[in-house]
Amino acid sequence: MRKFIDDDFLLDHESSRILYHEFAKEMPIYDYHCHLSPNEIAENKQFQNLTEIWLNGDHYKWRAMRANGISERLITGNADDKEKFDAWAKTMPSCIGNPLYHWTHLELKRYFNIDLALSEKTGDEIWEHCNTLLKQENYSAQAIIKKSNVKVICTTDDPVDTLEFHKEIKENENIEAAVLPAFRPDKGLEISHNEFLPFVNGLSSSASLEINKYPDFLKALEDRVKYFHNAGCRVSDHGFESLFYEESTLEEASAIFDKAVNGQTISLLEEKKYKTYTLLFLGKLYHAHGWVMQLHIGAIRNNNTKMFKRLGPDTGFDSMNDFELAKPLNQLLNQLDLENELPKTILYNLNPVHNPIIASAIGNFQNEEARGKLQFGTGWWFNDQKDGMLRQMTDLSNIGLISNFLGMVTDSRSFLSYTRHEYFRRILCNMLGGWMHKGEAPDDYELMGTMVQDICYNNAKNYFEITR
Repeated sequence: MRKFIDDDFLLDHESSRILYHEFAKEMPIYDYHCHLSPNEIAENKQFQNLTEIWLNGDHYKWRAMRANGISERLITGNADDKEKFDAWAKTMPSCIGNPLYHWTHLELKRYFNIDLALSEKTGDEIWEHCNTLLKQENYSAQAIIKKSNVKVICTTDDPVDTLEFHKEIKENENIEAAVLPAFRPDKGLEISHNEFLPFVNGLSSSASLEINKYPDFLKALEDRVKYFHNAGCRVSDHGFESLFYEESTLEEASAIFDKAVNGQTISLLEEKKYKTYTLLFLGKLYHAHGWVMQLHIGAIRNNNTKMFKRLGPDTGFDSMNDFELAKPLNQLLNQLDLENELPKTILYNLNPVHNPIIASAIGNFQNEEARGKLQFGTGWWFNDQKDGMLRQMTDLSNIGLISNFLGMVTDSRSFLSYTRHEYFRRILCNMLGGWMHKGEAPDDYELMGTMVQDICYNNAKNYFEITR
């Protein structure tokens, strides 16, 4: 019987094992989308215990614990850190079959040299062992990044952010990785949400520009893009419950903006018109600055009203949406392409039903500006597991060119999540090695190994205009 998570974990063929161990394993990490705290990186946070580094803010784990009948007091409530860890240890055996089981034990093995399976029986031993190590200097935030061989980190940042921590990081010669902001202006597009007017006020303050009309708002956004660019930002990010496209003029968008700031109700058609005009404006800005635009599409958020009122957003009550995607997506990309202002773009979808739509749409707008200018992003959120990754890569391979694929991102708030890159790389190598094993790809390790290394790191390095 094979050992759990041995050296050949997820690698079914000799060709898969060669691709992973000789080509993928030692490649650096290019983490171009995550939710790490730049504050914690700048201050080189030393975590007090395993709960703090592992469970706090991790809504993946929270969902699993709720599904296992754990009291909310032991998840997000006022229980102490040991009680919360014990609840997670109790939940762990029930997670077999869920990617959390693999992620958890990869993290224990790679960062703490633990081969024990986490459970109620082993929880105390693992808790004490890990907490002892976490007190050491080589387990600080910066040390974990270095240990994980991370070369680039793009965080997720509000346009009104001062980016003071990114500036501290840039000036710190001990931090070898490039840690850069990503521009996330969702609050400025969601004109019907409660956060819109506070965002407008915050944007006015951060841009030092009085916003009375929509052109003022656009000017303030442009000023913040320039500010972020000067701080090293080369990536934007947007999250949409569904995609939209309704043609609009500046005059129409201005009138809709006026209604919103005056507290009037916005119709769904007006919302789509405003969002389309604003997103096109931003897309052109990104193109002018040489940025990459990321669109995360299809999360329907905060579905549990009771828990949203109690805990707020990003606490584990989001799920997949279903909607028409193909037409608005192609319209949006086409409009930017018509004026030669379509930036490099990465598209992520939460509903795997949309995989072929994304994979086929990006092929409509590829050109000589960049190899793989438009990208089908890696399996996202509910899809960043074995089957989801295989579906995404298979659909991309069938319809586009997987050789140009940018590979994995952590999309995480945890410094221990870099083992997700190992998980992805093993799945990638097993897929490509399987093709070799079955005679569906050449028995040529120079060719296939180069493809593996490109997907793991080189493609991203060449795609993003990012320097330290």
